[in-house]
Amino acid sequence: MNEKQIEEITRMVLDSLKKETERGSSFTVPVGVSNRHIHLSQKDVEILFGPGHQLTKKKELMGGQYACQECCTIVGLKLRAIENVRVLGPARKATQVEISSTDARKLGIRVPVRESGDIAGSASIAIVGPKGAIYCSEGCIVAARHIHMPPADAAACRVKDGDYVSVKVDNERGTTFHRVKIRVDESFTLEMHIDTDEANACGIGTGDRVTIIR
Repeated sequence: MNEKQIEEITRMVLDSLKKETERGSSFTVPVGVSNRHIHLSQKDVEILFGPGHQLTKKKELMGGQYACQECCTIVGLKLRAIENVRVLGPARKATQVEISSTDARKLGIRVPVRESGDIAGSASIAIVGPKGAIYCSEGCIVAARHIHMPPADAAACRVKDGDYVSVKVDNERGTTFHRVKIRVDESFTLEMHIDTDEANACGIGTGDRVTIIR
């Protein structure tokens, strides 16, 4: 193999690596805007909706979850309330309420930004259903933004479960989100989840696409 052939092969390899990097650096993701909602334990389901009650599926969501027919009222300090908050199923081990920062101000409570399931020491809240009410000493959070990915998309984007990335919104608002956590599971479909405050601030909605940047 002569010097010219070596140079040509080297150039081809470098071009291939450059194209692969460009593909990874412009990976786009559809957005799903998450409204306020409630996850309930089975015990709390029965307190709020009656003994033996089972949640009624309305719409399938990713990861085995679903939106329910059931809704509740959430109540903060000084009896400030938000009605018709959707319950998501299936029932969980612990009750959790996910709201926006705007909702928190309306309710008069201070709510931390947390990953779903991380409720230790989070805000307290009351939940009222048609058959009863419960008081949660903790369990109310503002959900941290994140991206759901199936393994094939994670491989294509060259990320793994638990990684953090930045995400660019390429519109007139010109927004960049930092510290967006990657969650990978076979049951997921590709989607970035943000709350209504974040969506309104950067002028995007469900179905719009954003770009993962390095």
